[in-house]
Amino acid sequence: MDVTVSRIIDRPPEQVAAFAMNPDNEPRWIGGIKSSHTLTPLPLGVGTQVERIASFLGKTFSYVLQADEFEPGHLVVMTTVRGPFPMRVTYRFEPAGGGTRVTNTVQGETGGFYRLAGPLMQRMVRGSLNRDLKTLKDLLERTS
Repeated sequence: MDVTVSRIIDRPPEQVAAFAMNPDNEPRWIGGIKSSHTLTPLPLGVGTQVERIASFLGKTFSYVLQADEFEPGHLVVMTTVRGPFPMRVTYRFEPAGGGTRVTNTVQGETGGFYRLAGPLMQRMVRGSLNRDLKTLKDLLERTS
């Protein structure tokens, strides 16, 4: 699976990245995330681990992502260190006019139950990521 989506948010990159990359905010804008918390001390940086409790395709599960690349206000690349399947999640925050282009990429190999849903899963992940970025946009643009 390799899915990339992007959306323009009418806020500066530093503001968008600070909100989006705060694990406490993840359940507010990432669909399916029931809770999220760091397993390592903040601030976010290379080596930071975040545990998420999520629900997808009727299953609830926990997974841990670790930040492998980090450029404050611009880029965070996280990979699974524990979870139902390996994945790499990339968040990019780039200036776009007076706002920010947020690009979210999810790459991974599904296994077990999720392998059976492989072809459908890619479409579902794309839809979920698009909804997530719309929610992020709505949250950030309605606050001053």
